[in-house]
Amino acid sequence: MPRGLDTADRKLLIAAAALFAVLVVTAAVFSPAQLSGGSLAPSTYSSSWDGAEGAFLLLQQLGYDVSRWEEPPSQLPQGHASQVLILADPTEVPSEEEHSEIIEFLENGGRVIATGSGAKAFLPGAPEFREGDALAAKATFDAVIPSPIVRGAPQITMAKPEDWSSTSVRELEVYGDEDTPAVVTYRVGKGEVIWWAAPTPLTNGAILDSGNLTFFLNCIGTPGQRHIFWDEYFHGDRGSLMDFFSRTPVIWGAAQFGLAFLAILATYSRRLGPIRAPHVPSRLSPLEFVDTLGDLYASAHVSAKAIEVASHRFRFALTRKLALPIDAPSREVAEIASQAMGWERVPLLDTLSRCEQACKRSNERITRPLELFQQVHDYSARLESRRALNTERKPNEQGK
Repeated sequence: MPRGLDTADRKLLIAAAALFAVLVVTAAVFSPAQLSGGSLAPSTYSSSWDGAEGAFLLLQQLGYDVSRWEEPPSQLPQGHASQVLILADPTEVPSEEEHSEIIEFLENGGRVIATGSGAKAFLPGAPEFREGDALAAKATFDAVIPSPIVRGAPQITMAKPEDWSSTSVRELEVYGDEDTPAVVTYRVGKGEVIWWAAPTPLTNGAILDSGNLTFFLNCIGTPGQRHIFWDEYFHGDRGSLMDFFSRTPVIWGAAQFGLAFLAILATYSRRLGPIRAPHVPSRLSPLEFVDTLGDLYASAHVSAKAIEVASHRFRFALTRKLALPIDAPSREVAEIASQAMGWERVPLLDTLSRCEQACKRSNERITRPLELFQQVHDYSARLESRRALNTERKPNEQGK
């Protein structure tokens, strides 16, 4: 616990954390995706009447090599005729890449058992139809043609579809009645599609109906000869823990708890934190003095005074360095400075001449005063650096 919390604050924080934990656990356990009383799809994790946990466990007990598939279609093994993929009423739509991978799985010899109208998005050249009411009475469909998948199952029960009509000559109606087909099969490359109108025969509530279990096992094949991948990926189940939590309110609960914690922290720090006066910049700061002085010169139009002060200091230091009188002509000063110190005569003479003119016209505006002041400042800096260099040389020469 943070230091400084009183007893009331500690009790409030502990109570909030306990309440949050209870809410998160309750939401995770009793969220709609985990309720056993009603599933959104025939999932192998659901024991409800329309779930498929019974069919999955039965395949395991009968010796079938069956596993839940929670990976994308790109991870499906390719090139084996002994692979079966069950798409039992997928609730998510595949991307173009995933659709192509399932077609590749079929063309390489795989078998796909698909149920419901939602499977159209996964299958090539599949017709559209509307599923019947899952709560309505199940219809009985007779076998229409001889086929390995009707052996021992002359009749099956299934929710009756609406407006399902075959649009391709390659589709074979295996079960149906005078109104609609119920099960069709067709070839895709080396593979085979078995499409049911509804997942009824494999659901917990209907798998024991007459003919349904036999029909379901006929679609799967002989135990030990095929590996069955029961898709849960397109039911929203993913193979990572983060994917699991993304389907529950845990993440949103954690976000709400984080906001509540930040609110408590903010209110605590504002109540018990140190009190500091707001920083007020001093009116005596150097920059404010410089700004004020600059504004004063600009408003009075006396920029020549600043140039006069700087030029007098520079001229005094330069004539002293050259051993000349302070009132020596600017031409003579520039000539001797160029010989003694290597400075260019013309720029120096121009600067000295402009300074003289500025001093004579102290009450008039000067053209480009800032540029002239900078030139004087640069010359003063060069002279100062030369003086410092000479000062360092003298002790060294005395030491030698």
